[in-house]
Amino acid sequence: MTEKQSGPAPDNHWLVRPSTIRILWILFIAMLAATVVAQLFVEPHASFGIDGWLGFAAVFGFSSCALMVVVAKLLGYILKRPEGHYDD
Repeated sequence: MTEKQSGPAPDNHWLVRPSTIRILWILFIAMLAATVVAQLFVEPHASFGIDGWLGFAAVFGFSSCALMVVVAKLLGYILKRPEGHYDD
């Protein structure tokens, strides 16, 4: 007797659809562009020399996000267990 899998099929999840991925990339790039445009109208109060540069917030946000993805991937490899680890 086989059990039915509950929920949507793994290939049909909304986060793995190419159209959703494209929309998320467009939104992410639009947000980065908006921070650069906003910096044209708002004077930054820089604490360090580099954080007063045009586009610093966008570059910092993108690089921080990319770094978090890389660190999460590395942690996944470090913490990964063999497939039969919890079997008797």
